[in-house]
Parts: sequence; C-alpha cells; structure tokens
Amino acid sequence: MIGDLDTFRDELAASGIPPLANRMAGADFRAGIATRDLGPLRMISLDTPASACVGRERDARDGTNLAVKVMMRGRTRIEQGNGAADLGPADLVLLDPTRTVRFESTASAHVTILVPRRELRIRPDQIDRLVGVRIDGGHGPGALVSALARNAAVSTSARSAAQAVTGFRAGEALRSAAAVVELIAVALEARLGDERPAPDERLRDRIVGYIEARLADPDLTPPGIAAAHHMSVRRLHKLFEDQPLTVAALIRHRRLEHCRAELVASGRTVTAVAARWGFPDPTHFSKLFKSTYGYNARALVTNSRARTTRTGTAGAEQDGGHHSTA
Repeated sequence: MIGDLDTFRDELAASGIPPLANRMAGADFRAGIATRDLGPLRMISLDTPASACVGRERDARDGTNLAVKVMMRGRTRIEQGNGAADLGPADLVLLDPTRTVRFESTASAHVTILVPRRELRIRPDQIDRLVGVRIDGGHGPGALVSALARNAAVSTSARSAAQAVTGFRAGEALRSAAAVVELIAVALEARLGDERPAPDERLRDRIVGYIEARLADPDLTPPGIAAAHHMSVRRLHKLFEDQPLTVAALIRHRRLEHCRAELVASGRTVTAVAARWGFPDPTHFSKLFKSTYGYNARALVTNSRARTTRTGTAGAEQDGGHHSTA
C-alpha cells in the first residue's frame, strides 16, 4: 500500500490515468495500485480510501485510450458528459480521459481497463451517449466484462493486480486482448439499446466484414470494395467519414495487426508474412510497421526464434538429451 499522496499521484500518472484532484485526501491517506498489460490493453487495479475527485478536460493527445472502470468493492458516483452513474460492485462505466470527470466514492476497489480508442471502433456520437452511463455488471454482456476484470485483478494488498494475465506469449496476449475488446464492445452496444441500426450502419458493418475476410488479397482497395457493393468510391468514403479510421486506414491497420500476431507466433520471415497480408514491398512494410508500433518487425521474429530455441533446449534436457562428458 502507498501512504504518500504525491507518490500515489506519480504512480497513477505512470499507469496512464490522467491526474485527479482529491479533496478528501488527508495525512492518513493510503492507497494501492498495480498495473499489468495484455497486448494493447492496460489493466490498472486500484484500492482507494473514500474520495471526492475532479479530473479536468485534457488535450486530445491524451485521448488515445478510452477507459472502462469496473467496481470490485464499495460504491462510486461518477459524472461525465451528460451521464451520471451510481456504481455498485460489478457495475462498469465508460470514461473518456479527455473530458472533465467528477466522482465521489466510499473506500473502494476497482479495475480500470485502458482500451485503444481505435480498437473499439465506436463512433463519436455513440461515445457521447455512453460516457458516464452505468452499465449493469450483474446481467448480460456487462456481467462477462465484470467477471473478467474480477478474475484479472484482485486486491493489491493480497497479490499483484492482474496476476491472471501474466504468462502469455506475445501472440497469445494479442489474441486474448482482441477477445476482451470484443466483450467490451458487445457490452457497450447492448447499453446503447435495441434500436434498429440505420441503413448506413448495416451497410458499413457488411463492408467491414467484407474487408476482414479479404485482408490477404493485395488487390483489396477502396475502388474494388465500392464496386463490389455497387456504389461510388465517394459514397464509400462518406460511409466512413465519422469513423475512427478511413477505409484505407482500416485495411492497413487490420493487416498490420495480423502481421504482428503472425510474426510472434509463426517464426516466418518478415518478407513472407508481409507479402501474405498484402504488403509486397518489404522495405515499405518495415517502415510502416516501425512507425505504427515503435519497434522493428524483425525483432518479433528474433524473439520468437529465441523462445523456440529455449523451449527446444529445455525439452531435450527433460528427455535426456543433455549428456555430461567423462
């Protein structure tokens, strides 16, 4: 546990949560924080005293992630946007780190999952409707997200938070993170209600499915997609104008994600993997990969081979493959 407010604020900022001003923090302040990463997700487990906090509006640069807060113990009232959520154990709420937030809570334990905004593919108008709104963690899709958070992170005083998400290989972590994101997306969509999607939404969903099924096709381009759906390229782009990614950017992003997962899991060469997912120019692919993720694609292959070698050596020793010399 941390008994110094300044230290706790530093730990909080390092975890990725924007700073909060706590009007109730005193000399007896004690709190716990622990952080674990799962692919692109970050899970932050907090154990905090009774609090009354305000977080001010932040720069758009702090908006890479959206936050899903899941209550483990205690009660919290959160206000953000047009929403006001009274949360009890298991309940969850979507928060936007760039917006002003106010909350009051009893002594409580909660888990915050930071999710890259682009991964959820939620429209800006849907975010407006969802932030600060209570999502029932006791029933339906919300219960699945709540259970996952509870299993992934426990009291910081008992053991490290999110201990359950350690021990993943990189490829496993990416696939597991994708499943977590899908669960969160389903819970958010369910909270939006059972309203029938507009025709444009249904058409856009079909197009996204079409893209996902043909990512390995090097000829997958906006003109080809538009022709396959009997529309103009201009109409296609208009369908995606309020989305986080354009059509071309969506294709590129999903191809890169598949490349990253395969480079970790398969040990194939960068050139072979890039070509398989529609990047015929390995030099262009390497530059694009590094600019997107901040590290070289080749490093994933090297790490994968090193793990394979270590595993093989360990297996040989266990099978009696290691012999001493006389």
